[in-house]
Amino acid sequence: MPVNYRTPCAAELLPVRGVRLGVAEAGIRKPDRYDLTILALTEGTRVAGVFTANRFCAAPVQVCRRHLELGSDMRALVINTGVANAGTGEQGWQAAVETCAAVGRLLAVDDRQVLPFSTGVILEPLPLDRLLAALPACVSGLQADNWHAAAHAIMTTDTVAKAASRRIEIDGRMVTITGISKGAGMIRPNMATMLAFVATDAGIATPLLQDLLRETADQSFNCITVDGDTSTNDSFILIATGQAGVDFADPAAPGYQTLRETVIAVATELAQAIVRDGEGASKFITVVVEGGHDRAECRSVGYAVAHSPLVKTAFFASDPNLGRILAAIGYADVDRIDVQRLTVWLNSAGCEILVAERGGRAASYREEDGAAIMRQAEITIRIDLGRGVAKAAVYTCDLSYDYVKINADYRS
Repeated sequence: MPVNYRTPCAAELLPVRGVRLGVAEAGIRKPDRYDLTILALTEGTRVAGVFTANRFCAAPVQVCRRHLELGSDMRALVINTGVANAGTGEQGWQAAVETCAAVGRLLAVDDRQVLPFSTGVILEPLPLDRLLAALPACVSGLQADNWHAAAHAIMTTDTVAKAASRRIEIDGRMVTITGISKGAGMIRPNMATMLAFVATDAGIATPLLQDLLRETADQSFNCITVDGDTSTNDSFILIATGQAGVDFADPAAPGYQTLRETVIAVATELAQAIVRDGEGASKFITVVVEGGHDRAECRSVGYAVAHSPLVKTAFFASDPNLGRILAAIGYADVDRIDVQRLTVWLNSAGCEILVAERGGRAASYREEDGAAIMRQAEITIRIDLGRGVAKAAVYTCDLSYDYVKINADYRS
């Protein structure tokens, strides 16, 4: 079960004007489940995307990049789960291209205005015949209030669907931001191993949308890790339909900062939901690193701690073997850390204890206090590097027996 997370009900997911969603059962990998989704976008919609850094990126990622290079006036997204269409060579590329062409014909749009996405098992061919046969059902079921169904249809090993929604007022007009994501394993930043789709009915010019996308990814999906594995299919898409009657081309325009903060908040909620539903996770851990020269070195230290199997298994067992945290800090890719200026605390539910200072264990630290905090479901590790004013946070989870079980049985 996810750590302190529940899927919003359908009524809590607000429709975004200019976006309609449809789902279908294609039987791509498993029968009797929704595994195919289409998002149909109104004409004039702007779309921006960031994708996996894995050099073995999947065919749909390659096609998405190609189509976005041609322009941001996209009209549809098509998403399948079950098979990742990665490691499939020319056959995989053709399957992604044919999928776009089929969606284009059904929606009467150019196939280059369609973005394909896949998630699931790598190195298996996409069952294109079953996918194409199910596309008409997606189109016939297109509805503006179908975000809840779509959140479920993009799941793989997720135990719960992940979604978030906000509504704000800008210049007397109501603006909606709604998004969905999937991911539970193979989660590591740059990008995180996941799919995420966030839409707003505000209008955002393409250059500003690209900037907002990069900033949002940097503060949300690029701050999470479950197991340190970067997948082949990671994609984060930001959609702006312009149907709310509010348009932005300048970040200094009145109301834009409110929109920006809300988009980042929605994405952060979706990113944290992925960690809360990490495969086998029983604890949600925030690693806050402050006192750095810059944000990059704070993140480097945060990732070193958050990726460490020894740290993560200690938290699963509530074992206050906290020297593992110091060891991880020590091998982070940061020059000349002065351990004499380093301070480490553990925090949960407002109770904070000092663990280490001046290069060693704090005189006031007691193991029973550390164990008590580590038994909680939500824990913060706070690290002060004592060398500047920069700060960053990384979100992770513990590493349990169930993680091994889930991944050992993944293809069964």
